[in-house]
Amino acid sequence: MRRLPFLNGVRAFEAAARAGSFAGAAAELHVSPAAVSRMVKLLEERLGLALFERGANRLSLTPAGRTYQAGLTRILDELALLTDQVTATGRRRVLTVGVGPTFAIRWLIPRLADFRRHAPEVDVRITTGGAAVPFDPDWSCGIALGDGNWPGLTAEPLFAADLLPVCRPETARSLSRPADLDAGTLLRVAHAPEDWPRWLQAAGLAGTAAAGPVFEVYGQALQAAVDGVGVAMGIRPYVDDDLAAGRLVAPFDLTVSKGKGWYLVYRPARAAEPAFVAFRDWMLGR
Repeated sequence: MRRLPFLNGVRAFEAAARAGSFAGAAAELHVSPAAVSRMVKLLEERLGLALFERGANRLSLTPAGRTYQAGLTRILDELALLTDQVTATGRRRVLTVGVGPTFAIRWLIPRLADFRRHAPEVDVRITTGGAAVPFDPDWSCGIALGDGNWPGLTAEPLFAADLLPVCRPETARSLSRPADLDAGTLLRVAHAPEDWPRWLQAAGLAGTAAAGPVFEVYGQALQAAVDGVGVAMGIRPYVDDDLAAGRLVAPFDLTVSKGKGWYLVYRPARAAEPAFVAFRDWMLGR
């Protein structure tokens, strides 16, 4: 006969360990933080050991807690996948992709028709993701910009993230050399303040300061460049379609690595899921 632990406590503990807080686990499980705390405490009492070290405004795993969480996350991921496989009989396969808004609009959505030709049986759901949003356990996968290191997740490289100034063709006529940017309007992205300094330094213009409107995301800055507001710092692959169509041009040959790359990110338990396999094969084949 199996001796199973307190399963509600197991779910509460595993969620709190991933989120780093009872509040984060409560939001995921749709209960109160106090309820999560009580369930974890009851689990600890039944196990006869502490899983968390509790301090003022701080929650950290004990060595036993780290070991337990690593195994539980894998088991619960496998249980979720098994449940999906069992319930998928007779219905379409669903793929949920967590991706940043600019990547979705400027790269993924324009290519969705091609993926649907590749895998017509898959229903695609695109949800908000990106660097500022934690990886959701319900996602099939995510596409993220980073260094390839996401603990507990598999990350496969997709594209280089190269930086290059872009603008509309009319604006480029006054830009024969990088130094001409001194007199231009340089469009900036709030969450990527290092982009212009990185490129300007590589161009030998370390003393030039980017000055111009600041936008929340790359997509807004690139649209402003299309509209003739100024010169935006483009990042690949966001700008590839605009460059190919002539809506934007790159006035200089110099491209500079952002120091990060684009990755397909997913939980190991999802690796054999048919909808994900179809999407992964399509992405890696592009």
